[in-house]
Amino acid sequence: MNKPTFFGVRHLSPAAAYHLRRALDAAQPQLVLVEGPSDLNDQMHWLCHPDTQLPAAILAYTRTPPVRTILWPFAVYSPELQAILWAHEHKVECRFMDLPSPVFLGFLEAEERGKESSRALPPLTGETSEEESEGRQPNASLVKGRGPAAEGGGGGIQDENNLQTTESVYKRLETLTGEDHDTFWERNFEQIENWQDYQLACNTFGNQLRESSADDPRRTAETVVREAYMKRCIQKAVDSGVPAEKIFCVCGAFHVAGLEANAPMTDEEALALPQADALATLMPYSYYRLSSRSGYGAGNKAPAYFELLWEALNDKGLGEVPYLYLTRLADAHRRAGNLVSSAEVIEAVRMAQTLCVMRGSKVSALSDLRDASVATMGHGQFSELALAAADTEIGRKIGFLPEGVARTSVQEDFYRQLKELRLEKFRTQELLRLDLDLREKLNVKSEAAALIDLRRSFFLHRLRVLGIHFAALLPSRQEGANWGEYWELRWTPEAEIEVVESALMGDTVQGAAAFALKERNSTTIAQAAAIFEDAFLCGMPAAAWHALSVLQGLSVDEAALSDVAETAQRLSLVVRYGDLRRFDPEPVIPLVKQLYLRGCLTLEDACLCDTKAAPAVIQAMNRLNTLQISHDFLEKERWLDLLAGISDRDDLNTRCSGFAMAILLERGEADEELLAREVARRLSPGVPADLGAGWFEGLAGKNRYALIARLSLWRQLDGYLSTLDEDSFRRALVFLRRAFAGFSPKEKNDIAENLGEIWGVSSRQAAELLMNETTEAERELLDSLSDFDFDDI
Repeated sequence: MNKPTFFGVRHLSPAAAYHLRRALDAAQPQLVLVEGPSDLNDQMHWLCHPDTQLPAAILAYTRTPPVRTILWPFAVYSPELQAILWAHEHKVECRFMDLPSPVFLGFLEAEERGKESSRALPPLTGETSEEESEGRQPNASLVKGRGPAAEGGGGGIQDENNLQTTESVYKRLETLTGEDHDTFWERNFEQIENWQDYQLACNTFGNQLRESSADDPRRTAETVVREAYMKRCIQKAVDSGVPAEKIFCVCGAFHVAGLEANAPMTDEEALALPQADALATLMPYSYYRLSSRSGYGAGNKAPAYFELLWEALNDKGLGEVPYLYLTRLADAHRRAGNLVSSAEVIEAVRMAQTLCVMRGSKVSALSDLRDASVATMGHGQFSELALAAADTEIGRKIGFLPEGVARTSVQEDFYRQLKELRLEKFRTQELLRLDLDLREKLNVKSEAAALIDLRRSFFLHRLRVLGIHFAALLPSRQEGANWGEYWELRWTPEAEIEVVESALMGDTVQGAAAFALKERNSTTIAQAAAIFEDAFLCGMPAAAWHALSVLQGLSVDEAALSDVAETAQRLSLVVRYGDLRRFDPEPVIPLVKQLYLRGCLTLEDACLCDTKAAPAVIQAMNRLNTLQISHDFLEKERWLDLLAGISDRDDLNTRCSGFAMAILLERGEADEELLAREVARRLSPGVPADLGAGWFEGLAGKNRYALIARLSLWRQLDGYLSTLDEDSFRRALVFLRRAFAGFSPKEKNDIAENLGEIWGVSSRQAAELLMNETTEAERELLDSLSDFDFDDI
């Protein structure tokens, strides 16, 4: 009886892709069936498009939240891709034959609901066989059909009942060979020279692995369903008039025995399969995401190296691999600023060839090449070559898709704006810097060009609100907001998935961002203010006014001082820079005044706090001070009188009082006489250590250069510490260490000069005394401070 041809492969195997094309040339089939989602045959057209640059991946996702996704990645050396390309080149019909993507997502939904997959499935006929464990992407995305199909998953051990599992077979292989499974596969399968031997070896390995792990307790109905469905596709092709012997099936080698023995799925069984409401698209992928280093369980360790194997197979053969790999490694190492001689490269080639002979393979494997390069170019240390090795073995390649690929509306809008805003060059795995000047450019003709950086800012902030990790906002180079914005951009396949997921919130990036802002929790004024600020930064006035109305409603309720100060600070940003971002700030001013007044009325009472609460109060005080300085319409005298009262009171937290004095000094509202009087009062003999040192910690929180310049201050601090007994000094030291932790080395040197003058030694001697390494006794003392109980203060 004539049967279809079953060519078992290991996914992402260059040798499998190479020999598969030769087998297809020999078979000249009428129909090629490939393991893949049978409802997504239309994606094959784009995989074959001349402008498509691999790697790429088919992405299926559910229409309703929570979004579940499933990926089928392809590299240029994927056997499945080469089968599709061969069929396209030879004008032979090609179809996917695995379960439709909605069914895979249906399984995932059932699994996440805590149900066993088998409960959602009909009883099946045929042999029950187990497939390899599936590779899972992070965030519960399911990656089907990309685990090394001939191998069945990742490494592991036997289960607790000593049953023989797929993983335990690999563990045994590693024990016997002394090498990891990727190296075992490369030596024994990637180096096979003709397609007949490869097909026999791969199918045999898959069948023996299947038999060895037949008692795997993780066998699932899903594996049986997949093979029954693939057999159903084969049977339907035969029933349509295609001779069985003219059907060529490309699948994981693990499945070959199941496809040969299992019965096809019936119509009733197919109708009973669980299905999710799903859509699909083709997306660019990257070699890093394809690598096992990213956590992708079905990847290979070195995608760029495997592409190098593919190039060699299609050129002069695997014998040129050592020369290609080692010269590229040397080039990458030189580009990183290191020296590599030609002699080292030549010696590495010779050593790799010697190692491969010693280890029993025809040509050098990756482990041989790496060992040789470490010994010669790395001087025995892999760390010297780590960056170059990552560049040569994993690579930075990221795919590209031509215009016209079916995308979600948000994807279309995203790529349109990338092009309009001239951000396409940032769609790379390399981390790139983007500096924006939000001011209108007056030397250009069109308004779009004049405001391009502002429009870029709006776009990137909208992506940030949507949780699309394409761009990260860096801290401003100046205190507070200003006309400059600084971003770091890097493209990843995860960002593409996040763009797709945002389609559930709107048809455009702006629409989705508006929905995301509206859905955010806004039960406190701080939360509502954060939403308002984000809407302002996104250039979305309607969303901003909606958030402001919520904020105004919440502002009449009681709120913590920290929330009031944070909210006022966010609104201040809008008032100061609204014009820069084409936003009318006038309606915000009354609310800023209201919050400022509330902060002034509650700050003094808030300073009646313990040591743990003091940092939050100080932060609020600093925000209110910045707020008052920034706006002339806020009462200055009220604020200065409040600070003077807090600074003068003895019953408040001394750190808060010290910080209030620091603000007065910074603003020029405290003269030398007032400071001297406060220092004498706060650092006089008899003042408890925690109170005196705590006040100084607050004082040192601002305007440090002004403090360093006052020699009298350091003289009084030195005199005060000299009066403390050992226990009091230890308590004071806790506060002082914390106070000086933020001082720069230059500031500490300046302090050393002051102390040198006080102690009667040179500034150099004082610096050496202060900067030298601590003694063992001093280290023990400092270590003991880590356990200091602040509740006793």
